[in-house]
Amino acid sequence: MKKLWSVNPPFTGGREPAPPGAFLPMVRRIFSRFDPLQFVPLIVLVSAGLLFIYGTGQQIGFGAEHIWKRQLVYLGIGMGIWLFLTFFDYRWLGPASIVIYPLSLFFLILVLFIGIKRNEAARWLALGGITFQPSEFAKLAVLLAVSWILSFKKADINKILWAVLVFLTAAIPFGLIYLEPDLGTALVLFPAVGAIAFAANLKFRYIIIIMVILLSATPAIYMNLKPYQVERIKTFMDPERDPMDRGWNAIQAELSVGSGGLTGKGFMCGTHCMLGYLPQTVANSDFIFSVISEETGFLGTVSLLLLYACLLFSIYRTALLAPDPFGRNFCVGTGTILTVHVTVNMGMCLRLLPITGVPLPLISSGGTFLIVMMTYLGVVQSVYANRHRESFLEV
Repeated sequence: MKKLWSVNPPFTGGREPAPPGAFLPMVRRIFSRFDPLQFVPLIVLVSAGLLFIYGTGQQIGFGAEHIWKRQLVYLGIGMGIWLFLTFFDYRWLGPASIVIYPLSLFFLILVLFIGIKRNEAARWLALGGITFQPSEFAKLAVLLAVSWILSFKKADINKILWAVLVFLTAAIPFGLIYLEPDLGTALVLFPAVGAIAFAANLKFRYIIIIMVILLSATPAIYMNLKPYQVERIKTFMDPERDPMDRGWNAIQAELSVGSGGLTGKGFMCGTHCMLGYLPQTVANSDFIFSVISEETGFLGTVSLLLLYACLLFSIYRTALLAPDPFGRNFCVGTGTILTVHVTVNMGMCLRLLPITGVPLPLISSGGTFLIVMMTYLGVVQSVYANRHRESFLEV
């Protein structure tokens, strides 16, 4: 057999057979594209979200017990986009924002005319049997556009023309989102854009000037709020002024968090969701932090915070490793959006902030937000994967 083997070697298509261990470098190259500090908390957070969406659905009933299946589909789509972007060169997304940004504005205008109204707000658009929130798509578009604008060699955020361009890029979608109305989502834009401007070397004196202008404009902003928004602020300041109606959700959300104790009441054993003290229509989205805190207690809440801290560390570390300003800017903006969402969602459940419809990233139910958040993180992962490559789109 040895002689036959030497005379008649197996057919290899004209190529030498790969030596043992030849695939190991390729496997290493593939896995080197993944940042474990992002991947691990990402998987744990989306799994926890799916678990508690299932749990709240079983407690609520009336059709909510099947929401987790829909969320699983959204998660599959989001993971597919995340994987695609991991092996995609993110640098092409800068020039692509020339198309993505106007398209997002088109959807924001469209939703004002033919949007699906829920609770007196037209925030959802149905096209071809698919329902989505254009505002979430617009946030992504603004981040891409501003990050790309401030990555130009001649860009200087400290010069008036560049500052006005960046401001208008964020202000136009902000105004359209505000008209839906969706003030909570709109307000997320400016911290993200501000963080990108800071990363682009905005001088400290201009930051002070902007803060003074915003503080001076606060009374005018308050006077132009809609009545229900004013009531939210008043209720936040004093929930006991109307404890059985407008202050009910804030009070019960805080009680739900506090009732978990050290270790919690156990999965699907929380009474506030089961008995309807939390608003059941949004218990698995806006108030899912209260559900998690009640069922897992202080230890579960701290674990959740540590997962978000690890994820944020990976995002900002990737910003430092980014090979070009576009990647750095986008990572900083993504980290800020994640920080704002986590802070506002948890803050409203602890009565530290007014109640707004800001979901908890990767955990709250909702298809558009989950898919867009996975897109953010996919682009960040692409920046990490290409951290050793020089930019080929210098402008």
